[in-house]
Amino acid sequence: QVQLVESGGGLVQAGGSLRLSCAASGRSFTNAAMGWFRQAPGKEREFVAAVSWRRAITYYDYADSVKGRFTLSRDSAQNTVYLQMDSLKVEDTAVYYCAVSRTDWVSRASDDYGVWGQGTQVTVSS
Repeated sequence: QVQLVESGGGLVQAGGSLRLSCAASGRSFTNAAMGWFRQAPGKEREFVAAVSWRRAITYYDYADSVKGRFTLSRDSAQNTVYLQMDSLKVEDTAVYYCAVSRTDWVSRASDDYGVWGQGTQVTVSS
């Protein structure tokens, strides 16, 4: 059974950077789709970014709110996916979750993801 562990969250000033990690155990990311979501206090969980690898082609999808600032990458040897977050804004403050898709295709719908990590807190101060 796959398990996901996020890390890398913390407190950063607006304009700063953080890199979140999502380490998987029990399953390889090969041919899987991975997503990042976030949930701010009092708000619904929202899509941040997703990546899939199909037939050696990598597909990315980013929410408009993070496009150009956040970047997904993968370390296959470590079975880890990273979310590099640059130019952080106060409104990026949330708990960030990584998840494995039930399919091998990127999706913005949280219901399409079957395994979730425990989340990591990101706080951006002004």
